[in-house]
Amino acid sequence: MKIEIPCGKITLEGMIQIPSGPGPSPLVVVCHPHSLYGGSMHNNVVDAVCSSLEKKEIAWLKFNFRGVGGSGGKFGHGIGERDDARAAISFGEGQARIAPGKIGLCGYSFGSVVAFPVAVEDARVKAVAGISPFVQPEDLLNRFAGPKLLVCGTLDEFVDSKALEKIVEKMPDPKELALYPGVDHFWMGREEAMGERVAQFFAKYLKE
Repeated sequence: MKIEIPCGKITLEGMIQIPSGPGPSPLVVVCHPHSLYGGSMHNNVVDAVCSSLEKKEIAWLKFNFRGVGGSGGKFGHGIGERDDARAAISFGEGQARIAPGKIGLCGYSFGSVVAFPVAVEDARVKAVAGISPFVQPEDLLNRFAGPKLLVCGTLDEFVDSKALEKIVEKMPDPKELALYPGVDHFWMGREEAMGERVAQFFAKYLKE
């Protein structure tokens, strides 16, 4: 379902899918890759994650960051976009059949640059996942006590998977790291397996 999300003085366009059962259902908000390099909510990785969440009867919400598609405003250098993510969470948790206190946040690539600090700062986020993630600074998620999943390909051109392993080692539990041999930053042809892994993580921690 297409939605309009109020965010300060601008409006963001998005889509939400809530399972048809009586609920209440957990919700995962998904943040798309870099706005200035063609990233949008219609990205292949974002769609794969949403599809997998739907199969596990978890509600999903995806949206375009400010300045993308029909969303108002202009690129916010990863800072303004945090407000966008918080606005999406607020919109989602206000919908009927969404379980209070069962909200997850997922970011792909640049989306992780937005999602991680929001997870740290916003107590509503109970679990966070990063796909091809940038952890900046490296100890950022050490301040997030909830479940963390980091997913990366070993041939990622922008994220060093070995360096990511070392970063995850220092994070507090619960944490999970999933590395995919031979996969690059864009996941072409491997989206389904990755999406299933992400959905399993959120089902484990949000459907308890």
